[in-house]
Amino acid sequence: MSAQLRGGERQRGGGRPATAAGWVAAVAASLAFVLGASPAVAVPPPPPNPSDSELKESKEAARERASEVGQLTNQLAEAESKLTRLQNEVARKLELANKARVDAAEAADAAARARRDAKRAREAATTAGRVVDVAREETDEFVAGSYQQGSKMGSLSAYVTSSSPEEVLLRAQLLEAVSSKQLDALDDLQTARVKKSNADAAARKAVEVAEEKRREAEQAKQAAREAYQAAVDARASQASRAEELGEEREAVQQALYRAQREVKGLENQRERYQEWLAAKREEEAQQAQQAAAATAPAPSGGSSAPASPSVETVISRAMSQLGVPYAWGGGNTQGPTYGIRDYGVADSFGDYNKIGFDCSGLMIYAFAGVKTLPHYSGYQYESGRKVPLSQMRRGDMLFWGTAGIHHVALYLGDGMMIEAPQSGMHVRVTPVRYGDILPYAVRLIG
Repeated sequence: MSAQLRGGERQRGGGRPATAAGWVAAVAASLAFVLGASPAVAVPPPPPNPSDSELKESKEAARERASEVGQLTNQLAEAESKLTRLQNEVARKLELANKARVDAAEAADAAARARRDAKRAREAATTAGRVVDVAREETDEFVAGSYQQGSKMGSLSAYVTSSSPEEVLLRAQLLEAVSSKQLDALDDLQTARVKKSNADAAARKAVEVAEEKRREAEQAKQAAREAYQAAVDARASQASRAEELGEEREAVQQALYRAQREVKGLENQRERYQEWLAAKREEEAQQAQQAAAATAPAPSGGSSAPASPSVETVISRAMSQLGVPYAWGGGNTQGPTYGIRDYGVADSFGDYNKIGFDCSGLMIYAFAGVKTLPHYSGYQYESGRKVPLSQMRRGDMLFWGTAGIHHVALYLGDGMMIEAPQSGMHVRVTPVRYGDILPYAVRLIG
């Protein structure tokens, strides 16, 4: 990708259009001069170059906002979890309130039935008492009349009205039988009266028990309603808290975005300055070559010395291999080669039958003409100047493997990189992965 195209991308992303366009055009003209075109236009004045302290402060501010977002996210997750528990508690309390309502209704019905049963038992006992009283009065009259007539003692009327001694005896026996039956009936009535009274007492006791259960059920219903209302209030309060946390997190998230944009803006300024600096150095080098060529005789049959390789040359070489298969052990300064056997994973993908690159092989090809790199990412990490990731720029190599280096890729800027990822895949452009990445990039140019 050319410097002019990348400058256009930054212009769309919020850079300084007029300034960027001017010095990028000048860089393009300078490069054209290097390639033998028309004379170069002078590199424009330098763009803004943020200080290290400005970059550090902006990144610290972004980290603080990110930390706040993380903390609020955790708090919000806890609040939402609690809200879910409270919602479940509301549902449970509602069911308990329903149960209490049903129990209270059933207790009220049972109390009403007990009162009706007690009323019937009381009325039956009263009626039984009256019947016993009447029967007792009649029995008393009968017994008294019988004794007055001598029915038990052989009264005169019994004998006078009888036609024979047998009839007198028969009448005496009859009177005795009738009197006995009267007395037996009276006993039965008295027994019934006692039973009715007992039933009446039991019914009154049942009313007391039923009324007590009704009162307890009503109290339980009231308590269940209050518990349900308390749960509803707690849920509403927690929902309000979760909403507040969500709004607070959103506000801090927006602040984080602004801080990140500020960091990105300063980094873009720094990157443009570094590119300007590289263009300026190239301009000075070309001026020195031009001056040397003017004073030295031209070699017969020879050609001018090739221009020194640049970051864009390195990136162009790497980008030219997009889509080439991954092949473990593949790649050299001339391009992709057959992979080699590893007697393991790579063999299972048939890398030894593929023409392509592995991660370090792609770097060897990209940096050919700049430096001869060994075919091992661990050694490539030691091949240039190390710069903190916070200062990485286009054309730097990135490495992974805090417990032992296992991968390398070429940084393209704007958070993107080109890599030969792994067996079964192809050379690709992808966002930078920060998991397990080493804290330093390696710079071979600039």
